Amino acid sequence: MSEIVIAKGYVPGSLGAVASLHGTYYHEHWGFGLFFEAKVATELAEFLEQYDDDRDGLWLASTNGQVQGAIVIDGSRAGTDGAHLRWFIVSDTLRGRGVGARLIRTAMEFCRGKGYSKAYLWTFGGLDAARYLYEQEGFVLTQEQQGDQWGTQVNEQRFECEIAPNSNAPSPQ
Repeated sequence: MSEIVIAKGYVPGSLGAVASLHGTYYHEHWGFGLFFEAKVATELAEFLEQYDDDRDGLWLASTNGQVQGAIVIDGSRAGTDGAHLRWFIVSDTLRGRGVGARLIRTAMEFCRGKGYSKAYLWTFGGLDAARYLYEQEGFVLTQEQQGDQWGTQVNEQRFECEIAPNSNAPSPQ
């Protein structure tokens, strides 16, 4: 297998690739449909239109120039609600090879470097491998509820992580 490269920032085609990874995985494993893939594509596009490299982060895991994984930190409300970890995905091809752990670690290092005091994410019950990675980085389950924000009824879960301050980090915006 080719080298796995994790790089920060948008590259042409990555919006569609990340939406495709989500749409394919969640359809095959959870039965999600068009609603979910369209939601990912729309919200990711809106995020990228407002993207601020000093506040936000998008990391892509690629092999041979093909996007195989992604993670986002939306820092737009980091000073009040916390940094929002979003759109974390790793292709079936790379799953189990440490790419997910590298992506989450990279995103959390970014948060520490920015001086963000808290991060949070929404997911749902049953994504045990992802939950393990979240918990390895200090995330704890803070809320559970039945919901359909993904277009399918699931046990939605909110995880939060208190981030230890980095003395060299600037104040959050």
